Formats: sequence, C-alpha cells, structure tokens
Amino acid sequence: MKVIAGLGNPGKEYEKTKHNVGFRLVDALASDLGVTDWRDKFEAKVAETRIGTEKVLLVKPQTYMNESGRAVGPLLSWYKLGAEDLIVAHDDMDIPVGTIRLRHKGSAGGHNGIKSILAHVGDEHFARVRIGIGRPHAGWTVVNHVLAPFAAEEDAQVNEAVKYLVPAVKCMVTDGVDVAMNRYNPKKAKKKKAKTEGENEA
Repeated sequence: MKVIAGLGNPGKEYEKTKHNVGFRLVDALASDLGVTDWRDKFEAKVAETRIGTEKVLLVKPQTYMNESGRAVGPLLSWYKLGAEDLIVAHDDMDIPVGTIRLRHKGSAGGHNGIKSILAHVGDEHFARVRIGIGRPHAGWTVVNHVLAPFAAEEDAQVNEAVKYLVPAVKCMVTDGVDVAMNRYNPKKAKKKKAKTEGENEA
C-alpha cells in the first residue's frame, strides 16, 4: 500500500490559502479516481482506493500544518508501512508559483509540516511533491504569505500544476519515483545551448 498525504489546514477559512495546495492535489486525485468515501482516522480524513494494482490511502491530516506528523506517523504504523511507502504533497516557497518538483527524499527545508512528519516518522526517505507558491511580497511575513489566498492569475497557474500532477503522482505509484521524476520534473535548459543562442543573437 502507498500513502499519499496532502498537507494543509482544516476548515473553510483555510481552504483557498497557499498552505493548502497539498489538500488541493489530494482532492484532485480523489476526483480523478472517483473517490467519495472519506473517513476519520488518526486525526486525518482518509480514503482507500487503487491506482493500477496498488492499494492507496489518500490522507488529509486535520491536525493543522505544524502537527501533520501526528496524523501521518500513526497511519504508517497502523498499516505497517515504512517511509518508502509515503508520498507527501506540500507547498514550497523556494520555487515559483505553479512550478512543481518531485523528489525522492530530503530535509524539511524550513517547512513545518515536513519537519513534523520527519519527527514522527523518523526517516527522510519519503517522496515529496512540491508545489511552488513563491516568496512573500515585500513587507509580508511568511505566515501572512502562506495563509493568504492566491491572486486570480496565480490560482489559475496552481490549478494547471495540480492537473499536471495527477498523472505524475499516479506514475509515482505505478512506475516508481525515478520514472516519475524523469517524466514529469521540469527539464533544465541546457546551458551550452542557451549560450549558443545568445551568441547568435549578438
């Protein structure tokens, strides 16, 4: 079984905020897979489904972002799963709005939800689906930024990112993280090519 946990804050007031893009992705997956039967378990909304032949648990922790691990850790224990069976979708200020990155593992990078999961799971070897929300505006705190809704144009970009990620996450489950990273991560422009184009323009 794979656990796909989208991070966010519970409650209508947080629904449209930048911090809740993880919930948005899990909801989009649920919609794509025809999932409607959510249950409450270990301080989370959970739903069982299948992607290909793999059993999957969709998870939306209801603990508030900073305590996400309090829901994810016990769920992994209950189903006798390890970090390698976990995929976590979350917002990321270090990449531009609507940009995505799939990763094998890593540190928390200052993200409190990931910090909490690391603390409760005790292992960084779980896959990440990072959805860019950009940096705070001048004079804004991080809290102001992550708890604010997106501007209309940014919201459209995030919707596109979420649509793009639905098949990417399914690929992570069916074909593995390596294949999904290779297929869906944005390709870096080749520096040599860029240089040549620059020379041509000159």
